Order: sequence, then structure tokens, then C-alpha cells
Amino acid sequence: MTDSKLFQQISKKDSDKEAIAAKVIDRPELLSEIFEGLKADQANIKYGCDKILRRISEKAPALLYPHFNFFANNLSSENTFFKWGAINILANLAAADSENKFERIFDQYFAPIPGPVLITAANVINGAAKIALAKPALTEKIAQALLQVEKAKYQNAECCNIALGHVIKSVDHFFGQIKDKEPMIKLIRKQLKNSRNATKKVAEKFAKKNL
Repeated sequence: MTDSKLFQQISKKDSDKEAIAAKVIDRPELLSEIFEGLKADQANIKYGCDKILRRISEKAPALLYPHFNFFANNLSSENTFFKWGAINILANLAAADSENKFERIFDQYFAPIPGPVLITAANVINGAAKIALAKPALTEKIAQALLQVEKAKYQNAECCNIALGHVIKSVDHFFGQIKDKEPMIKLIRKQLKNSRNATKKVAEKFAKKNL
């Protein structure tokens, strides 16, 4: 498996994942090889293939949509890199979700927001904007899920401040779609006094633009 020319290209430290993804999009028959690469023993091939799938999901979500359930299953993967990849990829696949599969995994997708792992929660929060834009009917439900950050239990208080900054950036992309804006406005106004300077600045920028 790992002797293929494609894997040799992926395994190179300076390999151009963007170019490889474009190649796979042009030649969809190569996609099965990328999925096979996820099973490789070599980390540079295994994780390289995951990165390529992330890029494909951004550029050609319809190409990966038939594999939606594969990525949904990876939401519970013990491999955190694959889990984060699935979170990002599923957010991109929402744009191609003609069968409304995402609605069936909504709770599982947003489950990491209350904690305890900040990076996992941050990936979900960032994906929320893409999902809301692709599926406006889920906007209120997504906003409610993001509000959980305020009471989340991460590694420490600073992690919560970082997550709040991610929420503001994410909501900024679909704030106009939210019907019941008051709870989100209340949360964001509180961050104008956030002890983390970066989060405070994000809140100030949001307030100037939207409030």
C-alpha cells in the first residue's frame, strides 16, 4: 500500500497537500487510495491523507458526501487528529447535505462544546458557522449550542475565555440569521470586559459592527 507513487508524494515533508487534493478532485478514482492511506502505519502518510481529505471537503464537498457516515463515525474516534478532521470535514459537507444527514448527528457533533477539551470544542465552534450558512434552518439550534460555552468546563478559566473568542468569531458569520439575538448579544456584551485581551478585542470589533 505505502509503495504507491501517490503515497510517496504525500509522505514527503514538504508535500503540497493543496496540489494533491486538486489532483484527487480532478481524478476521483484516486479517492479510494486516500481513504486507504488513513490506515497506514506511517504517520506522515496517515495524517497527510487526513489533511488532503480536509482540503477536498472545502473545494469539492459533493465528492466526499457519499462518505458522510465514515466521518460521522470518526466523531467518536480515539484518535484526536481524525476526530478534529471529521469535525472540520462534516462542517464542509453540510453544503452538500441533500439528504439532511447532519440533522441526525447534530447532538453528537456539538457535544464537545461544554468541555472538557478546548481544541475539540474550538473545532466544533468554528465549524458551526459553515453549518449555519449551509443550513439556515438550524441557525437557532446552533446558536443555543454555542451559548453553552459560557458554562463550559475546560482545562482552566483561560480556556473558556479562548473558547468565547471563537464563539464571537463564528457567530459574526451568521449573526444576521439568528432570530432570537438577545441571549447571544448578552453573552457577547459580557466579553467587552473579558480578562483575555484578544477575546475582549474580538467582542469590541463585533459590537462595533453588529450592536
